[in-house]
Amino acid sequence: MPDTGFLATLEAAFPGKITESSTLHGIVTVVLQRDDALTVFPALHDAPAFAFNLLSDLTAVDLLGQEPRFEIVYQLYSIPLNQRLQVKIRVSEDDAWAHTVSSVWKSGNWLEREIWDMFGITFKGHPDMRRILMYEEFRGYPLRKDYPVSKRQPLVEERDPITNPWPKR
Repeated sequence: MPDTGFLATLEAAFPGKITESSTLHGIVTVVLQRDDALTVFPALHDAPAFAFNLLSDLTAVDLLGQEPRFEIVYQLYSIPLNQRLQVKIRVSEDDAWAHTVSSVWKSGNWLEREIWDMFGITFKGHPDMRRILMYEEFRGYPLRKDYPVSKRQPLVEERDPITNPWPKR
């Protein structure tokens, strides 16, 4: 069970940067503005008071019909402090991007690629933003709630990635 003053400590460390906060079942959740992530995430990782050394999961939620449409959800864990933190960043459909955290947590690399591949949310500054689950010719983003279930995708020939590699972006 987290320290009851943990949320207050977070809010004091990042004044004006936490736009919403809550605690449910012992997990603190905070909402940040997209550009505040550039300073908050490295501080959460590096500051001994937080020591969130593990990005255990990173995903997105499609809130079709709401604005902003997407929530990017970061699940952080501090091994030395046995503390969990959920951080959300909301982005609109027309401006669906966030700053990469792959330089802070290496696990962010593949997780951000998965979000881009499935939801179409890009991560600025990512070292290798290309598809990870779907093939290059696939059109659309299958985990968006408005993706047509019966949509036909282009059929592609089987290829040997050694002799016929996928194009670099």
